[in-house]
Amino acid sequence: MNSTNKNIEIQAAPSPATSLLALGFALLCLFPFALAWDLTRALATLVWTNDTFSQIPLIPLVSLFLVYGSREEIFSEVSFGWITGAALITPGLGFLIAARLDVGQLGSANQATVFMFGIVLIWMGAFALFFGTRAFRAARTPLLFLLFAVPIPEPLLSKLIAFLQKESADAAAAFFSLGRVPYLRRGLIFDLPGVSIQVAEECSGIRSTLALFITTALAGALFLKSNWRRLLLLVVVVPIAIVKNGLRIATLSTLAIYVNPAFLTGNLHHHGGVLFFLIALVPMALLLIFLEKQERARPAAAARA
Repeated sequence: MNSTNKNIEIQAAPSPATSLLALGFALLCLFPFALAWDLTRALATLVWTNDTFSQIPLIPLVSLFLVYGSREEIFSEVSFGWITGAALITPGLGFLIAARLDVGQLGSANQATVFMFGIVLIWMGAFALFFGTRAFRAARTPLLFLLFAVPIPEPLLSKLIAFLQKESADAAAAFFSLGRVPYLRRGLIFDLPGVSIQVAEECSGIRSTLALFITTALAGALFLKSNWRRLLLLVVVVPIAIVKNGLRIATLSTLAIYVNPAFLTGNLHHHGGVLFFLIALVPMALLLIFLEKQERARPAAAARA
């Protein structure tokens, strides 16, 4: 009888208490920006001026969307998670202070990385603190998704760009050979009939690759339950992105040779990334559908057995 009454009391918890928890969570999430306002402005400038980091403001919104979609499961039992919260907030503040003091002469880009990583840790800790460890575990996927808001640090970013440049050039060479387009290759430079092109950093496809990776991670979180299938989906992103970028380079170059040289500087070059991004989504969507059907088929087969 007592346990029944207790359950009724938990279910009938007053909404003002939940609102106060949400308010406390929101204030703690905003606290890092007020604590390091100069870094906040620097981060905003980086996002505004560098397209590689333009996804940062969208990531928290996507995480909120994922939390909202699973709100009944996540918030079915709310409590204070002091230990988990403190274990995340404390190092988060440490990263925040390190970025604020520019420990080790980080440079502006890496300062933003350390600053944003500290913020993500504080956000995760704030969630555990105000909603409890059980809610924190139930929301682990949306919370881990916040890591996409952390800028890729140097020199890792430069190495990724160099890798994508080389692999995209290899893919473009394969498409040239497939289309019987004559070329002479010198590293990242292609001498084509009447024109020479170079696969520069801007042609590495780093922005579209990040966008494809994040989109795929979101799709996996929404439609797949198995972690290994989600991981497989993410692993496939890299070769698909490279092939997509090589196709874009080869297509623009071929159009410049046989149609109009303006294709190398026109709208398709500057704004056609969306088209090739959609092309890359097709095989990713097919793989996602296959993995989802396979995932649904296994419980059905087990039930029949």
